[in-house]
Amino acid sequence: MMASDYKVVGKSLPRVDAMGKVTGRAIYGTDFAVPGMLHGKLCRSTVPHARIHALHLDKARQMPGVRAIVTAADVPSKLYGSFIKDMEVFALDTVRYVGQPIAGVVARTVDEAEAAAAAIEVEYEPLPAVFDVEAALAVDAPMVHTGLLDYQAVPTVQRQGNVSNQSLLLVGDVAAGFAASDHIFTNRFTTNIVHPGYTEPRAAVAQWDRDGRYTVWSNTQLPFEAQSTLAEILKVPASQVRVICTVIGGGFGGKLRLGVEHYVAIMAKACGRPVKMVTTTEEEMTTAYSRQPVVIELKTGVSSDGLILAKQGRIIVDTGATSGSGVGVGSSSALILAGPYRIPHISIEGLAVYTNKAPTGSFRAPSGPQANFAVESQMDIIAEGIGLDPLEFRLRNILRDGDTAPNGQVVAKVSLEECLRKAADAIGWSQRSTGGGRGKGLACGWWTTTSGSSGVYVKVNPEGKVVMNTGCAEIGTGALTGAAQVLAEALGIKLSDIDIVSADSTATPFDHGAQGSRTAFAVGNACINAAQILRQQIFQAAAPKLGVAVDDLVLADGVVSGDGKSITLAEIAKTLQLSGGGLIAHGTFIAPPTPYDPKRGRNMVITTLNSPSFHAHAVDVSVDPETGEIGINDYVVAQDVGFAINPLYVEGQIEGGVMQGIGQALSEEIVYRDGHVANANLTDYKMPTAMDAPRVRSILVECPSEVGPFGAKGVGEPPVIEPPAALANAVAAAACRVSDLPITAEKVVRHMAMQI
Repeated sequence: MMASDYKVVGKSLPRVDAMGKVTGRAIYGTDFAVPGMLHGKLCRSTVPHARIHALHLDKARQMPGVRAIVTAADVPSKLYGSFIKDMEVFALDTVRYVGQPIAGVVARTVDEAEAAAAAIEVEYEPLPAVFDVEAALAVDAPMVHTGLLDYQAVPTVQRQGNVSNQSLLLVGDVAAGFAASDHIFTNRFTTNIVHPGYTEPRAAVAQWDRDGRYTVWSNTQLPFEAQSTLAEILKVPASQVRVICTVIGGGFGGKLRLGVEHYVAIMAKACGRPVKMVTTTEEEMTTAYSRQPVVIELKTGVSSDGLILAKQGRIIVDTGATSGSGVGVGSSSALILAGPYRIPHISIEGLAVYTNKAPTGSFRAPSGPQANFAVESQMDIIAEGIGLDPLEFRLRNILRDGDTAPNGQVVAKVSLEECLRKAADAIGWSQRSTGGGRGKGLACGWWTTTSGSSGVYVKVNPEGKVVMNTGCAEIGTGALTGAAQVLAEALGIKLSDIDIVSADSTATPFDHGAQGSRTAFAVGNACINAAQILRQQIFQAAAPKLGVAVDDLVLADGVVSGDGKSITLAEIAKTLQLSGGGLIAHGTFIAPPTPYDPKRGRNMVITTLNSPSFHAHAVDVSVDPETGEIGINDYVVAQDVGFAINPLYVEGQIEGGVMQGIGQALSEEIVYRDGHVANANLTDYKMPTAMDAPRVRSILVECPSEVGPFGAKGVGEPPVIEPPAALANAVAAAACRVSDLPITAEKVVRHMAMQI
C-alpha cells in the first residue's frame, strides 16, 4: 500500500511531545529536583595510570556543607560491565585514566560539593601508561588490566594482553583470491575520538528509602539496563531499584550506559537524603562515552574488469581503559569493513584494545562511520587506480537480492543500486569533473536495525482517549510519535487521541531501549500486536449491541460500524470499564533471528545485520587551494527507510545525522596529550553549529522491510555513517586524499604540498 492509502502513518504529523518542549513545560534531567535534595561531585584522578598509595579525606569532611564522602569501600560490588566486568564505580587501588572517579562528595550546594572534592588529597605511585592503541599491542606494552583473565566475561570473548577481544570474519581462501587478482591495493586509515554532542549533559537524582529501595530519575536511554546494572552494583534485587526517565535532551548512544546514576544512588544511601549530580562540560569532554578511534588497514584485490576478489583487513578499536561496548564494535566493524559487496574471499580481524584513556562507547551507529570511511575511501582509490568511474565500480560489486552477505546471511529487499543512482543523479555525477578545486564524492553502506524485546500496554479510556504505555524512552528523535502513529493507524483513531506514558522500570513494560534505530520499528510492531487484541475485544463487545456479526464490523475514526449501525469507541470503553475490567491489551514484539553462517565468524558477539537498510550519500565540495578550507556546496542522501512512518521526522533524522557525520569528518576531535585531554571545552572542540550546516537534500527510498511496521526500517543511525567517506572522496576529487580524520584545513594544505 502507498502512504496515500493510510490516514495516519506516512503523514508528517506533529510530534506527540512537541507542546511540552516548545512551551518549556517538559522537565529534563538537569531541571529535575525533589524536596530536601543535596548535590554530589566527584574527585577524579589527575594521572593516567598509578596505584593509589593513600587517600586523605579529613580536610574535605570538614569543608562547609559537606554531608557525606563515599569511596570504593562504600560500593557493595566492585566490578561490573557489559561483555567483560572490568569497570569500577570508584577506583579501588589503581587508577587507569585521567578523570577516573576516586571518591564522591555530597554537600548542600554544587559549589560546596565541588570545593570539597577538590580538597581530597590522593597520593599516587605512578605506573607506566600506554596511550597509542598500536603500541598497546606490543608484547612489552604496559598492561592496563593486569588481572584481565580473572575478570568475569561472556564466553565468546578472546582476551590476551591489552586485547579485550579478537574477532574474525573468514570467507573463502584469501591467499587464493589475491593470487587471482590483477591489482592489489593496500591502504591505512585512522579516525578520531568524537563526543556524542547531546545538548543536555548526563544528569540523575537518586533517593534511598529506609526499606532499602532506590528510586533514580535519570536521562538514560536504557532505563531497564540502568535498573539491572544498578542492582548488580548495589547488590540488591532489581525490584528494589526503580529507574524513571526524565525528558532527555539527546542521547545518540552516549547515554546508553550508566553515567552518574550509580554515584547518586550510593551517595543517597550514605547521607539518607536525595542527591543530584549533573556533569560539567569539562567532565563531558574528558569522561563521556565518546566514539572509539580506530586504526584500519585494508588490502583488497580486484580483477582487471573491476570485480573485487579478495579483501584482508584489520581494525584496532581503542576502547580506552575499559572494554565497554568496544568488544561489540570490534565485531560489527568486521561486518562493515567487508561492506555491502560481493567478495568471495575475506579475512578481517577486529581487535578491541585497552589504553590509558577515558572509556569510549556506543555513539550513534557504533563502528559504522569508522569502518565505512575506510571501505568507501578505498573504493574510490581502487576505482581511480584501475581507471573506472567510482559509481560504476560500486555497481559492479554491490549486493543484490538473493546474494549471500559476508557473514552468510542472505539479503533481500536490497535497494542499494537505486540509492546510488538517485544520489549520483541528484548531485550531478555525470558532470563531476569540474576542476578548479571543486569535487564530488560518493559513499554507500548498509546498517542494521537492533533487535531486542519491546512491550506495550494500550488502554482505551471511557472518553475514547488511548494511553500507550511503553518502557522505551523518547530521546528526541520523534520515534515514539512514529510508534503512536502506527498504533493510531492500527486502531482506526487519530494521533491526537493518543497519550504516551514511557520509560519507568516499575510502571511500564520491558523494552530493550532507545538504541540501534529500533524504537519506531520495535515499539511500533508491539503496538500492532496490541491493536489486534484490542480490535477483537472491541468487536466482540460491539457485535451484540449492534446486532451485527463480528466479521461484518469496521473500526474507523473512533467508531465501530456495520449494517448501517454504529457505536463509538468511547461508549464501548465505558461499558467494558463498568462490566469487563476495561479495554486494555498487552502487545509484544521481538525481531525474529536473522539466519547466518556461524562458521564464518570467530568470537563475534555481533553476527548479523537485522532488517538491513541501504543508503548512499553524495556531496559537492570546494577546496581553497591556499587555505585548505572546505566548503560544502550540496549534500544529497538517498536512504532506504522501508516506509516513512513520518516523513518529516525521518528527514530530520537524516539532516541531523549528516551534520554529526560532517563534524566527525571535518572538525571534531578530542585531543589527548600524555593521557590528558587538551581541548576539554566547546571552544577548542570544534562541533559544527547551525551556521556551518549545508543544504541537505533527502531522497526517501521505500523498499519495504518484511518485518518492520508497515514495512518500515530503522532510520536513526544510518545518516551518520557515510559523511566521512563521502567528504573524503569529494576532497580527493577536488584537491588531495586525506586518510586520517578529521580532514582539517591544515591537513589538506599539508597533503596538497606533498603532491607538488
